[in-house]
Amino acid sequence: MFKRNPFGHYLFIKRWLIRILGLITWRRFNGFNNLQIQGSDIIRELPDTNVLFISNHQTYFADVAAMFHVFLASLAGRDDNLNYFRYLFRPKSNIYYIAAKETMKQGLLPRILAYVGSISIERTWREKGKAINRQVKMSDISNIGKALNDGWVITFPQGTTRPFSPVRKGTLHIIKNYNPTVVPIVIDGFRRSFDKKGIFIKKKGIKQTMHIKPPITFDTSLPNEDLVKQIAIAIEQAPPKK
Repeated sequence: MFKRNPFGHYLFIKRWLIRILGLITWRRFNGFNNLQIQGSDIIRELPDTNVLFISNHQTYFADVAAMFHVFLASLAGRDDNLNYFRYLFRPKSNIYYIAAKETMKQGLLPRILAYVGSISIERTWREKGKAINRQVKMSDISNIGKALNDGWVITFPQGTTRPFSPVRKGTLHIIKNYNPTVVPIVIDGFRRSFDKKGIFIKKKGIKQTMHIKPPITFDTSLPNEDLVKQIAIAIEQAPPKK
């Protein structure tokens, strides 16, 4: 009961938060809107630690919530569906996600969601709605490494919900420093289903999709520009050709 993860969070509390929040959000992906899943069997083939999921981003929180549901359902033996929410009662507790520090401090709900598994980082390009330019904070990268050593990490390489935004180089630091198993995920429909934060339902009956692709490898000797392009292509966010 008193066991903690590397960030000092009690696993007993974290598991109960996953169960409660999972029950609250389940019908958002298997009721009001039905999430169409492809490739969830890949989840069961992954190692228990040092896995990095890279995905495009459409809302602050609904994207992550859906991934938690899909991961837990797959680990419970379901193939590409979220039928029957019993999978929530034995959750994998070493799943983390990367989020902007300023986002996770905006009210009680984000702070609760942070306990579920947020690795809060400082953005290098934007803060409080203003453009900035600062170096990647190595303590943030170190915390991500700590989470990878303990389990799985979800990241959104673009760092924004705007489609076709450039991939930020922080993801390259993670890949080069820790050599994780990298699994691309492509989502769609969340932007039309939910508000920007992913908390309120904006429209029902929307087709939501999640495609989990096989792990990809990176030749880290290549220039950063080539690696960034590989990431963008993997999550289907390469800028359209003019």
